[in-house]
Amino acid sequence: MAHTITLIPGDGIGPEVSSAVVRIIESSGAKVEWETKYAGAQALEKFGSTLPDDLLDSIRRNRVALKGPITTPVGKGFTSVNVGLRKALDLYANLRPVRALPNVPARYPELDLVVVRENTEDLYSGLEH
Repeated sequence: MAHTITLIPGDGIGPEVSSAVVRIIESSGAKVEWETKYAGAQALEKFGSTLPDDLLDSIRRNRVALKGPITTPVGKGFTSVNVGLRKALDLYANLRPVRALPNVPARYPELDLVVVRENTEDLYSGLEH
């Protein structure tokens, strides 16, 4: 059975980076069907919105997405696509595993932890007062 993954190529170097990751996943032998959707500048140009409903529906339906880097223009009047995704999908936490790799010299070779960052408050949420 193939897994369907929403693919958001991104802007700038995003499509190049996303394409490389797709090739890596496909070379692993995993059975994946890609459902390509757009966000950011490409979506704004094609659909008039940086975060189209079609994209959010795809992520909700597939329950997994691979997102390339997306441009956030500097200045007022443009909401970060990343912040928009976090809010629209209620992505409360950001998990970052940290561990030492085998056969790589490290100060702490037994290191294995997870950093949990809360997404909906403080600077990370994109709220301005």
